[in-house]
Amino acid sequence: MRIPRIFVDLPLNASSLALPDEAAAHIGRVLRMQSGDALQLFNGDGNNYAANIEQVSKKQVLVSITGSEPNATESNLSLHLGQVISRGDRMDFAIQKAVELGVSSITPLFSERCGVKLDGERLEKKQQQWQKIVHSACEQSGRSRVPKILPALQLANWLAEPTKDLKLTLHPWATDTIKTLKPAGCIRLMIGPEGGFSEQEMTAALAAGYLGIRLGPRVLRTETAALTAISALQLQFGDLA
Repeated sequence: MRIPRIFVDLPLNASSLALPDEAAAHIGRVLRMQSGDALQLFNGDGNNYAANIEQVSKKQVLVSITGSEPNATESNLSLHLGQVISRGDRMDFAIQKAVELGVSSITPLFSERCGVKLDGERLEKKQQQWQKIVHSACEQSGRSRVPKILPALQLANWLAEPTKDLKLTLHPWATDTIKTLKPAGCIRLMIGPEGGFSEQEMTAALAAGYLGIRLGPRVLRTETAALTAISALQLQFGDLA
């Protein structure tokens, strides 16, 4: 039986602790775990922490930490995804699967054809929701380093950020492909919305040093394009076999 993995936003260097409310509710009400059951905890420091449940009540779950070990599940490729926000649950899906595939960080982007209006408190709540999706994806995929959902940016601000990473975006008429790229350890991948970037936006991206690459002859939805590109990059430069 697989031991459940739980993200805990706390230091895990104590011998015992009370889990935060959200983690406790998941263990008690969803998983219906009992005293004596085994858990695996992680907090983003790269380690897995073995734990046993000492006490379960309606309001609290107490655990004892019995050991820790480094978790070598991180890719050697540092991949920062800039994803234009899409409608409905497509953005949630793209974030979840990108984390499973090993991205290091994600920046939500606004572009001309974004079609999603978010600002102020609504944007802040959405960012918190996306970070929770990251935590769940790490629990499921076995990662113990937790990618950050960085503050959402307008495309022009993203393009202006200084970086030494290899900068890539998708372009249906590009001559370069992932197979023709030179080896890179740090990549900044920009994915557009449904309908793609406007001509002006693509011109600005190329002027900012982004290299256009093509994935193939078919037109992909935005979430499919992101996951296909990440998978191909991990296969070429990362840890997918």
